[in-house]
Amino acid sequence: MEIENIKTHKKDLLDDIQKLKMEIDIVMADILSFESAEESKTIEKTKRFSNGKKKFNMDPKKGINYLVENKLLDGGAQSIAEFLYKEEGLNKTAIGEFLGEREELHLQTLKAFVELHEFSDLNLVQALRQFLWSFRLPGEAQKIDRMMEAFATRYCDCNTQVFQSTDTCYILSFAIIMLNTSLHNPNVKDKTTLERFISMNRGINNGENLPDDLLSKLYESIHNEPFKIPEDDGNDLTHTFFNPDREGWLLKLGGRVKTWKRRWFILTDNCLYYFEFTTDKEPRGIIPLENLCVREVPYARKPYCLELYNPNSRGQKIKACKTETDGRVVEGKHQSYTICAASAEERDSWIEAIRASITKDPFYDLVSVRKKKVINQAPQD
Repeated sequence: MEIENIKTHKKDLLDDIQKLKMEIDIVMADILSFESAEESKTIEKTKRFSNGKKKFNMDPKKGINYLVENKLLDGGAQSIAEFLYKEEGLNKTAIGEFLGEREELHLQTLKAFVELHEFSDLNLVQALRQFLWSFRLPGEAQKIDRMMEAFATRYCDCNTQVFQSTDTCYILSFAIIMLNTSLHNPNVKDKTTLERFISMNRGINNGENLPDDLLSKLYESIHNEPFKIPEDDGNDLTHTFFNPDREGWLLKLGGRVKTWKRRWFILTDNCLYYFEFTTDKEPRGIIPLENLCVREVPYARKPYCLELYNPNSRGQKIKACKTETDGRVVEGKHQSYTICAASAEERDSWIEAIRASITKDPFYDLVSVRKKKVINQAPQD
């Protein structure tokens, strides 16, 4: 009887053990299934994030919208700024394009982006090196103004004892950027000397002079080492397109086939370059502006058009070149170029910029306005 009880108890134990094994197998299968699902989610999320970065590099606004829609960014300025500041593989031109827009989200993102930089105990050249390496400065004066204003505010917040006002920091920052161009651009023959650099910055510190020793150190730093310009897209023409007169997306009407194509235009050195994407290594076409005129022109279903034409050679092709899909560089087929902007304001701005492209320098314009402000605000004896 005792043996039968033991056998029955043993059988019950073995049954319980078997049930536990089956339950453990079910739980382990669930765990493996969950881990597999999580791994798949991670892989899918990484894939979407990579796609978002690619979209951003081709069109910053669309890229950010994609990342927000896929819940990879929360859509707030801080989240976007951290993405632009920390994420690897982003095109520096695209970052500059996004930060330069004047909509409220872009303005807040610019502020948050600049505040991610730590400028404490850096001299102005060191801070500018860090700042100008984190994106590519756009070419439009209003965008430059907003970005450099944000930089000057942040630098003065980090270094409260260096300058009497953000205006001083703003003016000197531009003076340093122009000095960099003067000293290291081979096309500039009249190189700025230390004496001229000191002289051109007299009275900018709320009517007072900055110490010669400070200006000398800044001068020597730029003289010995030029700014490094971001070349993340492998663009051999980066130096050509650094700080252009204007840049942005426009529609261009084809010469032979009359279709509209969206192109990224850059205006610099009396030439208009256009690219398929901001990340392209070389332009799809180059339009030298010598002997050309620009005017507003009406066009069916495209209300904001401008035209580039040669007033002295009507009926003849404009001397320009373009790159075919097979890589061949050929002569352009346009007797005139019709280009469409997104608004009347944008069209008029492009017309003005093209007309002034030979002599216009937004840096000098911005600095002269700010210098007048500083001088007018300086206390009078």
